[in-house]
Amino acid sequence: MAAPSYKLFCIGNPLLDLQVRDGEGLLKKYDLKANDAILAEEKHMPIYDDLVKNYQVTYVAGGASQNAARGAAYVLPPDSVVYTGCVGDDNLADQLRAANKREGLHERYLVKNGEKTGACAVVLTGHDRSLVTTLRAAEKFEKSHLSSPEVAPLIDAAKVFYVEGFFLTHGTGSILEVSKKASAASKVFALNLSAPFIPQFFKDQLQSVLPYCDVIIGNETEAEAYASATGLPEPKNLVATAKAIAISPKENKSQPRVVIFTHGPESTVLVSSAEPDNAKVFNVTPIPDDQIVDTNGAGDAFAGGFLGALVAGKNLNDCVEAGHRMGAMCVQLVGPQFKWPKVQIL
Repeated sequence: MAAPSYKLFCIGNPLLDLQVRDGEGLLKKYDLKANDAILAEEKHMPIYDDLVKNYQVTYVAGGASQNAARGAAYVLPPDSVVYTGCVGDDNLADQLRAANKREGLHERYLVKNGEKTGACAVVLTGHDRSLVTTLRAAEKFEKSHLSSPEVAPLIDAAKVFYVEGFFLTHGTGSILEVSKKASAASKVFALNLSAPFIPQFFKDQLQSVLPYCDVIIGNETEAEAYASATGLPEPKNLVATAKAIAISPKENKSQPRVVIFTHGPESTVLVSSAEPDNAKVFNVTPIPDDQIVDTNGAGDAFAGGFLGALVAGKNLNDCVEAGHRMGAMCVQLVGPQFKWPKVQIL
């Protein structure tokens, strides 16, 4: 029997989200910004028990790349998307498997016995979300898993690859291996900047992977952090930052690099190295305030819609529109989830 083949292969930190509303007190107590994503330091570690004891917690499957992979699986035919990352042998991992199954996402986890699956505290205030992650098993991912018999054939068969910037904090070697392979074979390798702290504190890792990237996705805060970290003159100019990334050195010159920056309900910007001076700006139809449940996972939903459309062979304009539709659907639901019964997106 032939090994299954999936067109889209995704890598990331599999996390279970512990989501709470009206978290103003938590922002103060743990010194958090309202709209941010960080790795938990010592001072943040009590937050996970604090949430469970003192707040009404909603548990939702999370992990940036896993959310996007579920989004892509949502818009594509069955058996189109596979995801890998490292989990523990616990019920958190079982909750992730159940959520993936609902969306039709296949996973090939590396399971570490005796380890705990990673978790993310999601502190909601108004339309902002503050993410505090403890990676646990997720950062124990091993590059050798990529050459294992259950994963290697899937990498060979895939056409598009997607990885979250968050993975650069521990797994740059794995990302380089896959991105170099994709670049050499003229496949599409997509990377999400994920959070301001990635270009800020993991700039070298990011810059080492960039030459092999065909698609870069980020939001306005990540774009600004990248611009500041790399010394661009106008950190708040999304178009200028997108252009700078689009035209930076690229290994596989046979396909352009496309950079997409979202900006919540403001417009989305796209710059391709094929026409670096011809930025495309896409209007977003804002969702009325009273219909927004929360914004956790909205950027991942955009990435999932964009990637799904890309895998389906759509043009870039249609890819952005699919991303917008998925983002709009996500903000009207709790956390990184999608509507059932399925809505036709593509």
